[in-house]
Amino acid sequence: MIASGPADLVRAIRAAGVRDPRLLDAVRATPRAAFVPEGQIAAAYEDEPIPIAHRQVTTQPSLSARVIEGLALTGDEHVLEVGTGLGFQTALLARLARDVVSIDRWPDLVRQARRNLDRQGIGNVELLAGDGSLGVPGRAPYDAVVVSAAFPEVPPPLVEQLRPGGRLVQPIGPGGHEEVVLFQRTPTGLERRQVLTLARYVRLYGRHGYPG
Repeated sequence: MIASGPADLVRAIRAAGVRDPRLLDAVRATPRAAFVPEGQIAAAYEDEPIPIAHRQVTTQPSLSARVIEGLALTGDEHVLEVGTGLGFQTALLARLARDVVSIDRWPDLVRQARRNLDRQGIGNVELLAGDGSLGVPGRAPYDAVVVSAAFPEVPPPLVEQLRPGGRLVQPIGPGGHEEVVLFQRTPTGLERRQVLTLARYVRLYGRHGYPG
């Protein structure tokens, strides 16, 4: 059976173990077909990554859901997202938090994500093009940070920009074989709390990531 709408993604996300009702409602309200390249619309409601420009891929929806559920958002958070892509995960975060600052290294993806979000009436997102490994210090501190690219350690600027008690999720590994780890900032620094899942992510590039 070909997946045809948000309800198909909700079923896949439930099957992956996600139970947060606010998150499931956000998936129902967010048409993934509005956040994929035109030639990939037929595959929009499959629970699979979708190729986009610059040899990137979108995050698999059930994986995005596991990551977001790990942040335990209540609706009042100021969130930093590293890796905007075409904005689907950004839209989910925006529906669940007070506001989102999202940064991507590719300006054309940022422009397309802005158009996608605007068409859905999602305005509580600030989008920037730049080095995500540096975070966005001018908008810190953040209550939650999600990094959608892999590196063996959390970039120090992201730790510094996370509010004490805040949560951060990042795929930890070389790129292509990762543990997606939930961290929390404590008075003594960033502490590893839980491995949410195993996954394959693209690499994090930047001053505090891979060169290039």
